[in-house]
Amino acid sequence: MTAALIADLKERGLLNQITAEDEFNEHLNGGPRVLYCGFDPTADSLHLGHLVPLLVLRRFQDAGHKPIALVGGATGLIGDPSFKAAERQLNTADIVAGWADKIRGQVSQFIAFEGVENPAVVVNNLDWAGEMNVLDFLRDVGKHFSVNAMINKESVQQRLNREGAGISFTEFSYALLQGMDFAELNRRYDCTLQIGGSDQWGNIVGGIDLSRRQNGAQTFGLTVPLVTKSDGTKFGKTESGAVWLDPSKTSPYAFYQFWMNTADADVYKFLRYFTFLPVEKIAEIEAHDATIEGRKTAQPVLAEEVTRMVHGQEALDSARRITEALFSGDLTQLAENELEQIKQDGLPSSALDTTGLADKPLTAILSEAGMGQGKQVKDALGRNAVIINGNAYGMADLMKGEEIFAPDNAMYGRFFMVRMGKKKHHLFELEK
Repeated sequence: MTAALIADLKERGLLNQITAEDEFNEHLNGGPRVLYCGFDPTADSLHLGHLVPLLVLRRFQDAGHKPIALVGGATGLIGDPSFKAAERQLNTADIVAGWADKIRGQVSQFIAFEGVENPAVVVNNLDWAGEMNVLDFLRDVGKHFSVNAMINKESVQQRLNREGAGISFTEFSYALLQGMDFAELNRRYDCTLQIGGSDQWGNIVGGIDLSRRQNGAQTFGLTVPLVTKSDGTKFGKTESGAVWLDPSKTSPYAFYQFWMNTADADVYKFLRYFTFLPVEKIAEIEAHDATIEGRKTAQPVLAEEVTRMVHGQEALDSARRITEALFSGDLTQLAENELEQIKQDGLPSSALDTTGLADKPLTAILSEAGMGQGKQVKDALGRNAVIINGNAYGMADLMKGEEIFAPDNAMYGRFFMVRMGKKKHHLFELEK
């Protein structure tokens, strides 16, 4: 199974670097191994950038190995300087602890803790780093790290050479903490493999060296590529910000749409990275898409596979319903929580104060919501092309705003979906 795992990772393009590859392969073939990946709580949720290493942990578990997800309650207090343009803002211990708890729950979605012979483990490096005093840290860990080697790391050099940036001793010490994690997990769990993004190579190598010096153990490192988009823009970012795994930060609908909008140049790579579809099946999809004009079949497959994996079948079904409703222009059949998703990050939305609507024309109400200039709204009304909760309105209704937006007419007593023409949508929610 290990040979098949490595072959599959290579075919998917998920192997960036491996330390001592021949010995590494022999080590994996010697039986089930323990591996880990770390996730620092730099926010209250993981985002899409974390998904590739998380899924690699899952791939190793499926091949019989035991994964450890390390939540960086300690390292999150420091901040990893790797390839960051400037010093991170430090957060309080209470905030980081709260974020660490949330991330612990999130990683649990992707690796199995019960019902398997190789159950996963979640650990927090604050459990050991928080107990160590500064003198022990300097004597037991710091003495094994060469400042010369640390300064020569590319990520540190970039900061040193950037005018006005530099690097603090706090961030400079991050590599020691991450190295200590590997050595500690090696002692506690016989963990012999660390995986991470390609920007973690220097830190991983430091942990391998510390495990050898402190424990006399041979350990290994594997990095996965950082995900990039073909057009040079940052992966996992939208106009509204990062794409989060927490549905309260990025709704399942917006999450689904992110994948649906994947460029043709990226979609087959992303199918290999982010799904468990066999690479042969992905090759079939790509070959088929090369023969057709227009919209490819790969984007819906990618969106469905990843949304189901992260948010579940029910959320996927909901995202599909919202998509179909927005396409048809009829949102009257959507559930209340689906309208809440649209309000969260699906469409332009705003609160509607119904006081004074009797004296305010529809042109003013809709133009103030950003649906167009007064003349544009007036033209749409002239064509009966303003649709509010499924009903068409025209110039005869210009001064009927109070009646149209009465609470009794609202979906679920709170929502009004307005469509002007074919493309402009706005969701109003009655102010309480």
